[in-house]
Parts: sequence; C-alpha cells; structure tokens
Amino acid sequence: MIDLHCHILPGVDDGPATMEDAVALARAHVEAGTSTVVATSHVSWDYQDNGPANLLPAVEALRARLAEEDVPLEVLPGAEIAMTRVDALDNGDLAALKLGGSAWLLIECPFSPSAAAFAPVLDVLQARGHRIVLAHPERCPAFHREPERLSAYVSQGMLTSLTAGAFVGSFGREVEKVAREFLAEGLVHSVASDAHDLRRRPPGIREHLLAAGLDPALTEWLGRDVPAAILGGDRIPMAPVTFPKPSRGGVLGRLRARTGSGR
Repeated sequence: MIDLHCHILPGVDDGPATMEDAVALARAHVEAGTSTVVATSHVSWDYQDNGPANLLPAVEALRARLAEEDVPLEVLPGAEIAMTRVDALDNGDLAALKLGGSAWLLIECPFSPSAAAFAPVLDVLQARGHRIVLAHPERCPAFHREPERLSAYVSQGMLTSLTAGAFVGSFGREVEKVAREFLAEGLVHSVASDAHDLRRRPPGIREHLLAAGLDPALTEWLGRDVPAAILGGDRIPMAPVTFPKPSRGGVLGRLRARTGSGR
C-alpha cells in the first residue's frame, strides 16, 4: 500500500511526539503492509510554524533514523494544508509541500457545515496551476449537506482521499454510510490511513477495506494504484470493477435529486 495521508513526523503537529514514537509508527505501517507514506503534517493556523523550512528537514531526519533502525518504509514529503492557510502560502511554498514532489496538493476538508467558502479557495489554487486532492471529504459536514459540491469538484478534475477507518465505522455510522455512498457514486479515488499514533489513529489501509467487504482488486486500486499514479505523475487508472449501485436514500439520493441525475 501507498499511504498518501499520514502524520508521522515527530513533534510538529498532533502526530507522534518523539522520534521514538515516529519509528514505532513506521514499524506499524510496515506491519500493516504499507511500503510508502507521505508525511502530511498539518499546515494550518493551529500549527502556523509548519512549512517547508521545518517539514522538509524533519522528513530527512526521519528517513535517516529509519535507515539506522532498518525499517523498510519510504517516507516522502508533503502536507495536509488547511483551506484557511492557503492565502498565506506562495507558489514556492505550495510546490515544496506537494505530495511526494508531485503535481498534487492535499487540501484538508474543513469540519464546517457550509461549503460555500470552499469554492474561492479551490478555484484560486487551480488557477495558480495546482492540482488538488481533497482529504477526508466523508468527514466534512458540508459535503454531507451538499454532496453536489463534491461531485462538482470531482468533475473539475479534483481527486479525493478518504480515510480507511471510515469504511469500518471508526468515525461513526453516519460517516461510514457517507463513505460507502461516495464510493458507490464514483467520488472516491484513493484511501489513506490518516494515521497519527498506534492506538487512537493507527496505520492500516488494506485490512480496513477488506473488512468492509470491498473487492480485493478495488482495494488495490484505492490503496496502491491511484496513489502510485498521483506520485508518479501518471494518468489516473480506471477502476478495475464496477462500483455498486447506490441506494436512493441518504446523501446520494439528495445529490441525484438536486442534480436531476438518476440510475
């Protein structure tokens, strides 16, 4: 598995506090079948000191320690960027914070009830030439209320990265339902761990998706094939299986009612 969203750098956000904790988290990633993680520390006003100046050296320090400890996990640079922080970052900063040096930025979906303020930020980023992966939209109340906005963003070329634990109820039944419905509607392109620690938010992608009953080929597409294409600058591959037909109720029923679509 290739994990595009993981808080593994020590002492920079709400991930591991120490280098020892980060090494333990890296070992757990390897045990969970992950070969590569992108260190997506928070770049937000809560962690306003975070930026290329401190995050890139932290990646190099962790890489060196993992080599010393013989932990076979590749760690790449990146960030989880809050929408409210985007205006404070110039294009050079944004380029340095892209996922593994790719063309893609990981943008955090806020935990706010309205998506009205999202569009200006995302439009500006795209106008500045940046490609966007939306982090954990299944946990964003605004997309529960207005799923048509997420559908529109995907139509504009944005990708999504959902959290593996969402598919097995780690964030509650409503988030699990929405994650499954977004998947059924073709609004999910990759799945990551969003791991922070060993107990509260541990690593793992494949086991969660298989436990949720996803097809093994779809699991590999979400957890390996699409992330590899994102990091490698390749065309996003087609899904290997047909997505299950969504129910007419719930968030996607509202989506189809508002957009006039139906299946």
